[in-house]
Amino acid sequence: MANQILARNYTAGAAITAFRIVKSGANDGEVIQAAAATDLLMGVCGELAPASGERVDIHKIGIARIEFGGTVTRGNPVTADASGRAVAAAPAAGSNVRIIGFAEVSAVSGDIADVLLAPGLMQG
Repeated sequence: MANQILARNYTAGAAITAFRIVKSGANDGEVIQAAAATDLLMGVCGELAPASGERVDIHKIGIARIEFGGTVTRGNPVTADASGRAVAAAPAAGSNVRIIGFAEVSAVSGDIADVLLAPGLMQG
């Protein structure tokens, strides 16, 4: 069950799908859907999917519901895939990936499940 402790309101710099990981947009106060494990991940869009230019609350601290794009075992760190879905963070040796947090439950592609938000950097 989601438990958002901190959410902040931003402007969507492009359409964002519900339950997706986001990153900063081109301008201050703007977010767009994340598209890679190397993006500077900053939060999660909730159940409302904003169109470009609309205001949107982004969950930054707590437990948020995220759509998964692959199989992840509970407790493991997650990052964003090309569609902003949560996938297992598995950087190659010597490379870095950004993580948005840790899976609270095991999930497979298409599941919308809880993630403990803990943005950070992981090196392989």
